[in-house]
Amino acid sequence: MARPLTLALPKGRILKEALPLLARAGIVPEPDFSDEGSRKLMFATSQPDVRIIRVRSFDAATFVAFGAADIGIAGNDVLLEFDFSEIYAPVDLGIGHCRLSVAQPATLDRDMSGISAVRVATKYPGLTRRHFAARGIQAECVKLNGAMELAPLTGLAPRIVDLVSTGRTLAENGLVEIEVIARITSRLIVNRAAWKTHAAVVPLVERLRALVETDRAAAA
Repeated sequence: MARPLTLALPKGRILKEALPLLARAGIVPEPDFSDEGSRKLMFATSQPDVRIIRVRSFDAATFVAFGAADIGIAGNDVLLEFDFSEIYAPVDLGIGHCRLSVAQPATLDRDMSGISAVRVATKYPGLTRRHFAARGIQAECVKLNGAMELAPLTGLAPRIVDLVSTGRTLAENGLVEIEVIARITSRLIVNRAAWKTHAAVVPLVERLRALVETDRAAAA
């Protein structure tokens, strides 16, 4: 019997947007999946040969890269940060829209042309360093995993690099978005070895690709 295909899904907003698309592809998690009080992390689905693991958004790509999951969903912010060579990202799912931006207090000068070094709080140190280095600025990155807006408020770092959707959280904390580093969407990601060796991978990718293309054509 062939081993089941393992699908790594990130928790949170992306998961909520991804589930309807997966359902249209015939993959519906078992009822326990919707129990928010459950500590269960691996779930059967309506397809006997497909199971789901539910992980943190940054970890979905790691599970896929190391072969613990065959397919997953990850924002291209994660893919840009870590540049996993073991991952193939064949489909932009068109969900999880946001942007990766530089933000700072509204009282701070937006002009950084005369700055040679800056301290930035972010969970994307690699992307952040590369972005500022391209402008001739050395970035000292303070790694945070949440509550990024507190960094300027407490003096930890005057600027942050973080995901922005509506900008409401920034505004409520006296911060302004001054530069967009990248537009972010969620991608279907595949372990390169699984792409070649697991018979269920390519058909599922093509099924999801067709659904996404149909949605885009309908929206055009």
